[in-house]
Amino acid sequence: MKLRILLADDHETVREGLKAILNAQSDMVVVAEAPDGRAAVEQATALCPDVVIMDVSMPRVNGLRATEAIREMCPQVKVVTLTRHADDSYLQQLLRAGAAGYVLKQSRTSEVLQAIRAVAGGRTYIDPSLARHVAGRLGTRVSVRTGADRPSLSRREEEVLRLVAWGYSNKEIAARLTLSVKTVETHKANAAQKLGLSNRIEIVRFALLQGWLHDT
Repeated sequence: MKLRILLADDHETVREGLKAILNAQSDMVVVAEAPDGRAAVEQATALCPDVVIMDVSMPRVNGLRATEAIREMCPQVKVVTLTRHADDSYLQQLLRAGAAGYVLKQSRTSEVLQAIRAVAGGRTYIDPSLARHVAGRLGTRVSVRTGADRPSLSRREEEVLRLVAWGYSNKEIAARLTLSVKTVETHKANAAQKLGLSNRIEIVRFALLQGWLHDT
């Protein structure tokens, strides 16, 4: 079955361009469009698409608030945000809001397509150019343990941490690795303690530094 996609952007020309590109894919179809954040929330709750492509700067309700609302009411819907802001603060806010993908508008169309397929498959996707920018900044200011000073993770701890960064829940990780949820929680806690990570945002930051979010 094709991935059902909702386009949310206040510029009709942008929506029309994306619509033509997405509908040309053999595995995608645009099922609805929204010119603002409020309409995006209404359409998403009514149609439950697989993926919402969400502009960040929109009238009535911005993309951040719309993402929060959609994820609260339809947690199975994945949101890929489109923005011109190559800034770590925007990335953090949108990840906290529940966005699974973050793509820069100035990037190639292939990045949008890759992001859609990645989040539909349960992955977290960060635009490579943004990932390099953020990772460069994080390398000088994030208080996670890296390099020679980093305690080594067990194979299972690394597997679990990768899946957490990719956006899987503890229950989904347990099913994927054939473990109990309690065991997953233990591996996650041990890995986070070794690396000095306290929440998912820091785990995603660490994953950016390791290049995990673009492994195939």
